Amino acid sequence: MGFKPMMRRREFITLLGGAAAAWPLAARAQQGERVRRIAILMTTVANDPESLARLGAFLQGLQELGWTDRRNLLIEYRWASGNAESIRKSAAELVALAPDVILANGTTAMGPLLQITRTLPIVFVNVSDPVSSGFVASLSKPGGNATGFSALEYSFGGKLLELLKQISPLVTRAAVVRDPSLPSGSGQFGAAQAVGPFLSVGVSAVDARDTGEIERAVTDFAQTPNGGLIVPASTPVIVHRELIIGLAAKHRLPAAYPYRFFAADGGLASYGADSIDPYRQAARYIDRILKGERPAELPVQAPTKYQLVINLKTAKALGLEVPPTLLARADEVIE
Repeated sequence: MGFKPMMRRREFITLLGGAAAAWPLAARAQQGERVRRIAILMTTVANDPESLARLGAFLQGLQELGWTDRRNLLIEYRWASGNAESIRKSAAELVALAPDVILANGTTAMGPLLQITRTLPIVFVNVSDPVSSGFVASLSKPGGNATGFSALEYSFGGKLLELLKQISPLVTRAAVVRDPSLPSGSGQFGAAQAVGPFLSVGVSAVDARDTGEIERAVTDFAQTPNGGLIVPASTPVIVHRELIIGLAAKHRLPAAYPYRFFAADGGLASYGADSIDPYRQAARYIDRILKGERPAELPVQAPTKYQLVINLKTAKALGLEVPPTLLARADEVIE
């Protein structure tokens, strides 16, 4: 990934301190060199290791293309910590700075940004189904001021339910942990509901807007046996993943998650795209935009490979015997 894990936090403390500088610092750049401006809207928490890894890949990608912060580039950050109001406020602040391009992290960042600007170039990363969400006209021809890298389609909710049933055949009830205010939350919930009857699984929803809501809903759901959790990708579940993984363990609920880092943090199993590499690719798109290309002309890139990760330690703690066929298909087994 470029930066060593132990270095990320220290480097970013230094980086963020410098990034707080105002745009007028551009005047101090090297003589004769034009300084470009990038705004980054991160919907997660500033000290989250996954977020730092994503930004590390992005900054490394920029450096490989000749862009260096506070030399020929100025970067302004906002961290919204998964809070909807903070995301809206941060989006407004960044748009007001009139940067050359905005990097947007996740589906929850895109709605507020597009409500404010339809002219400033935006490159998004790890967005769920950007066409159905209304962010672009099509993947091949985005048509507006935004383009980027999608993480999955709404149908992925059904795939996570299939994984849950394969790894825990006794599951007859599944709760989809989602943010009901997001189209992606409703979309993946609907996909899981559609698949449920074919797997003899009843599907309900657990709203995930804050810690209290998550804890109450999961605890209530766990009172009836043969239950399991489906955790589609969204900013709230990423921000609150330690709580969700802990509740699943406490109540002995098998769960299927959307990214590898959930399984690495103790989740039972994950199936999803690489969450880091798209940020390196986003640097290439931003480089092209800074050199004159328009987002409308840059096709949205969808994942070409998905990773299946199984945490055997968690499976054993839940008393689950993972089918050999599933283990054989896994890209990674954590023991």
